[in-house]
Amino acid sequence: MWLKRMIVVVFIMFTNMATASDFEDGVAAFENGDYATAYGKFETAAVQGDELAQFALGLMYETGVGVVQNYVQAVKWYKLAAEQGASDAQYNLGLMFHYGLGVVQDYKLAIKWYTQAADQGYSEAQYNLGGVYEKGLGVELDYEEAVIWYRLAAEQGLIQAQYNLGVMYLNGQGVEQDYVQAINLFKVAADQGYSLAQNNLGIAYEKGLGVELDYEEAVIWYRLAAEQGYSLAQTNLGVMYLNGQGVEQDYVQAINLFKVGADQGYSEAQYNLGVIYSTGLGIDKNFDKAFKLFKKTADEGFADAQYNLGVMYLNGQGVAQNYVRAHMWYNLAAAQNQKKAIENLDKVAKLMTSQQIAQAQQMATECAAKNYQGC
Repeated sequence: MWLKRMIVVVFIMFTNMATASDFEDGVAAFENGDYATAYGKFETAAVQGDELAQFALGLMYETGVGVVQNYVQAVKWYKLAAEQGASDAQYNLGLMFHYGLGVVQDYKLAIKWYTQAADQGYSEAQYNLGGVYEKGLGVELDYEEAVIWYRLAAEQGLIQAQYNLGVMYLNGQGVEQDYVQAINLFKVAADQGYSLAQNNLGIAYEKGLGVELDYEEAVIWYRLAAEQGYSLAQTNLGVMYLNGQGVEQDYVQAINLFKVGADQGYSEAQYNLGVIYSTGLGIDKNFDKAFKLFKKTADEGFADAQYNLGVMYLNGQGVAQNYVRAHMWYNLAAAQNQKKAIENLDKVAKLMTSQQIAQAQQMATECAAKNYQGC
């Protein structure tokens, strides 16, 4: 996850730093909603080299507040301010190069400007530098360097950096794997309401990673994240209700949570809802709905869904019976080491002719080459 600047254009914060009366007059006009006057005052100060006015013009052009949105002009003014050492402008200019807004996308130049801002202690720039080193964008992938930048931003209280540093400890990337340290960092971010950290704390308590296994505590954290609309947490909370872990078993509540996640397009929620419809847990069986949900997630490469599609084609549930397609989906799932698909692939093959098997294998090859789309 990258940090884009939260564009809440409040220039009054710069007033005490400004020396040019034109800039101060521009701030006053902007605060009063007189954008035309504000623009004129900022421009007058900016052409005289006022870096704050240059930055203000950049923001106006980037956001389209008071002017027609123009990324090229935004880059122009950000660059003038950035070259004078304005960290806000350096960071925003880095974002423009990162996303190719008003310029050709260039990760190396994004890194250049992020670094200049980060060296001045700009936490969002430090965080984004951690991201480019973690992903290897414009630089060689370097987890240790990513950890350095995430840590600097985390120490300044940036929630996203605290969370990402926790993930690095969780996975042992750039640091020695340390579940306890990961949990501590997730807790700091979670206590500030960060839903991803709350969900990860739920996982830690559900699995007993760095803490004692505690289903009730897992439910607490899943619920906090779910209430913020985080689909993964909604699905995880649904699983707890489905299995009666940390809460009284409640199929209806599980179904409702899966539906919320599924409606947001979350594949695991769609898959779980498909399982519910195919098995009739807390709801009437509906193979047609199950098939559609499994197909959605199978198209995204979800191996369990591919296997279940194979089962439905084999048995003619929600779809016309078709051994060739059953074999194809078993084959695709088996290629991803789905155990049941591996175990049952030969059983399906025994129901088929050699010609049908060859056809199914060819279809599987073509489907995989298309990234499971249109199969």
